[in-house]
Amino acid sequence: MQENNSITKLRKRLLIVFISITFLFCLLGVRLFYLQIIEYDFLSSKATNQWYRELPLTAPRGIIYDDKGEVLAGNQSVYTVYVRPNAVTEKTRVTELLSSVLGLKADTVSEKISQKRSEVTIARNISPETAKKIIHADEKGVYCSSGYKRFYPRGNMLSKVLGFTNVDNVGQNGLEGYYDKYLSGTDGYAYTETDIAGREVNDGSTKYVPAISGCDMSLTINANIQSFAESAIVEASLEWGAKSCSAIVMDMTGGIKAMASYPSYDLNDIPRDDIDLLNMLSKNQLITDVYEPGSTFKIFTTSAGLTHGVCSDSSRYYCSGKHVVDGQRIKCWRTIGHGSQSLAEGVKNSCNVVFMNLALSMGKKKFYDTLSAFGFGAKTGVDFFGESAGIMMKEENIKNVDLARIGFGQAVAVTPLQLINGVCSAVNGGKLYEPYFLSAVKSPEGNVIYNHEPKIKSNPITEDVSAKLRELLVGVVEEGGGSKAKVEGIKVGGKTGTAQKYENGSIASGKYVSSFVGFAPADNPKYAVLFIVDEPSGYTYYGSLTAAPYAGKIISRIADYEKWERRIEQAEYVDMPDVTGLDMTEAVALLEKLGLKVETVGWGEVQSTTPPYGERIRIGEVILVRGKEDDNS
Repeated sequence: MQENNSITKLRKRLLIVFISITFLFCLLGVRLFYLQIIEYDFLSSKATNQWYRELPLTAPRGIIYDDKGEVLAGNQSVYTVYVRPNAVTEKTRVTELLSSVLGLKADTVSEKISQKRSEVTIARNISPETAKKIIHADEKGVYCSSGYKRFYPRGNMLSKVLGFTNVDNVGQNGLEGYYDKYLSGTDGYAYTETDIAGREVNDGSTKYVPAISGCDMSLTINANIQSFAESAIVEASLEWGAKSCSAIVMDMTGGIKAMASYPSYDLNDIPRDDIDLLNMLSKNQLITDVYEPGSTFKIFTTSAGLTHGVCSDSSRYYCSGKHVVDGQRIKCWRTIGHGSQSLAEGVKNSCNVVFMNLALSMGKKKFYDTLSAFGFGAKTGVDFFGESAGIMMKEENIKNVDLARIGFGQAVAVTPLQLINGVCSAVNGGKLYEPYFLSAVKSPEGNVIYNHEPKIKSNPITEDVSAKLRELLVGVVEEGGGSKAKVEGIKVGGKTGTAQKYENGSIASGKYVSSFVGFAPADNPKYAVLFIVDEPSGYTYYGSLTAAPYAGKIISRIADYEKWERRIEQAEYVDMPDVTGLDMTEAVALLEKLGLKVETVGWGEVQSTTPPYGERIRIGEVILVRGKEDDNS
């Protein structure tokens, strides 16, 4: 009996030992499974890193083309110089080589190659010629890795549109930043076999993982049209001593053909050391900032008035030089008044009183419905960072005096992009498109992976209203204040604008934003052009005198570039009479009798005119007449 108990206990002990051993083997099996299966990639990579050193192979960034295939943003081959301190055998010689070739201080190089690190970057973005000198020296532990940096063949062209990349070739702003996901490629690597100390093994293997290029992009921008716009804004800025000048050219389906601002900067020489300056120069105010449009906004008041039937060819309006609304006297720009006039005459004369009457006749709901349909008070949806929605007073807060001012372009703020996009809609038959830069994207293999289709957002007016509006705006250029935008042989329509600027909530004395927005060919519009002169110096600040001529120059150059048919008519000229010393009213009557258009500053006795007495000028030209002083009462 006692013997049986002993055998039973022995069996139990053996069972426990067996179970324990089995459990341990199970644990070991699980651990081996975890290490060899679950953690295989990690451990394999870690082991490889102990025996290989990697050099990055920078992926070429996708190329940006204009609509004709011209390169706007490309790549330039550069090299990065690395040192593996453990592999350097001649530190003095390496220090001398790198400091002399790279133009670095010897102490700086010596300190870097003496660090106890596996790898140290000595210099980035060096030229292939410089890299060859280092490679040919064949010093142990010194390596050159090939890569690319962004290169802009046209320097400062489109600087506020294209944007730029950082030192790691990542898009930072503009289209480079907005479409970085398309443009960025995938970097590759070269793996070189080393010993445990990180020194390259003689006859060791090198493995390559090739880089994958980014996608190429085609824009709606046309480099030639862009150059016309950029030349014009530089010329205008110099002529008028302006704070800044800018221009946009857009096709009738929302494609942006040119967008230029001056001053700008060279994309190949970015002022990275001065962040405030860089932010100022790189900000695209044509999309991000708002301004009071002034008389260019009358295009939309007219559109709304025609749409809601509050005006027609038979409508008559009387302008005494002012209009009283809610007890407030609101002046017309022409303080002596325009007298009785038709709708067409009111548009040609840009009479504030006419547009106050139109806005008040519609009422705020109808007027606001049309303005909203034109996209005001909302973002256009353009493919760009930081777009502003503009500023529109809430409809429920609008008073009659506010409504009247909005009618002629005050008490409302828009972005330049919103304005020209709305104008395209007003003259293209009534279709409001979403503006855009990106036309197509191609894969590194050359396959089209994206192709933009124009997108209609709304139909603010009918084709009949659009046709009537084109007719009225052609009259502005042919016979009204936009005459300096005339292009020989090409029918142009458009509208001038002059708006006072505000600072700290009040009018800034002597500061104006002058503009002109036009379209051509007027019978079948292809392009719209917006030209803005911010704070022109002196008394010549009207958009009809400062902005309209340059918009006309851009249209004329486009017409030559695209070989538009010109129908030449013989122009008539007169000699500018001497009207100094005459009363303002008398001088205006005399000049208008000669077929000239007149803008006035001040009142009373005429002090001077632009152009001056004796100059030969074309009939229909705009003349600036200056009186004794500005009447701000």
